[in-house]
Amino acid sequence: MLFILSPAKRLDFSEHPMAARATRPRMGEDTAQLAVATRRLTKADLKRLMGLSDDLAGLNRTRFQAFDAAAAGTMPAALAFAGDVYQGLKARDLDAPAMDWGQEHLRILSGLYGVLRPLDAIQPYRLEMGTRLSTRRGRDLYAFWGDRIAKQLDTDLAGQADPSIVNLASEEYFHAVDRKVLKAPVIDVRFEEEKDGQRKVLSFFAKQARGRMARWAIDNRIERAKDLRGFEVDGYRIDACRSTDEALVFWRHQPPPVAQLRKVARETA
Repeated sequence: MLFILSPAKRLDFSEHPMAARATRPRMGEDTAQLAVATRRLTKADLKRLMGLSDDLAGLNRTRFQAFDAAAAGTMPAALAFAGDVYQGLKARDLDAPAMDWGQEHLRILSGLYGVLRPLDAIQPYRLEMGTRLSTRRGRDLYAFWGDRIAKQLDTDLAGQADPSIVNLASEEYFHAVDRKVLKAPVIDVRFEEEKDGQRKVLSFFAKQARGRMARWAIDNRIERAKDLRGFEVDGYRIDACRSTDEALVFWRHQPPPVAQLRKVARETA
């Protein structure tokens, strides 16, 4: 079974002992082609393509100019990404056996690298999967990757006890997985917050929950789809009435806003 995550815009390249165990991404030829295309982008191009500020556009142009597709990355992907999903994953706390399990069962989709394993070393970059970057393969990154990501995931599932994919990625990223080509069954997962009798998906909480489920799977060595229903972390529990074999729904009572929690902590200190 493979658990699929999106990458993050926020990065953390601070030192970590696990960096010494880094592996090399497997879709290097594709990444090299994209590196050529991104190196041609101007600051104005980046602002337009990804809706970036002047400062971020300048930073990412510098990154693309410095990117060396032939060179090894400097930080394992699961440690380098630092957004909300990765606050839930807490990969920097994993020991070697847990990271090894994750290397076999966790995958991160990437606009630049295609499919990453947790220990695959990356260089600093930002290239969202939805970017309309034109290449010889088509007008955007979905056309560029085509069926390659789906085929890589099927290859990675070969020999696993349960050849299923647990989709913990965003719609933007999982859209890059060609389901018509993919042989593995997909289990979509939804996290909802309940407030005043109404349930809805809140992006911040859902992102953290995706990372928490991936971490729970690593900690408990979850390798069978039937065991996913046992996820009970941070107050979430399965909605058995709305869940199916292909789509699992988890819910909890919506926690107070972070600012309110901090205020309560100050008042009770």
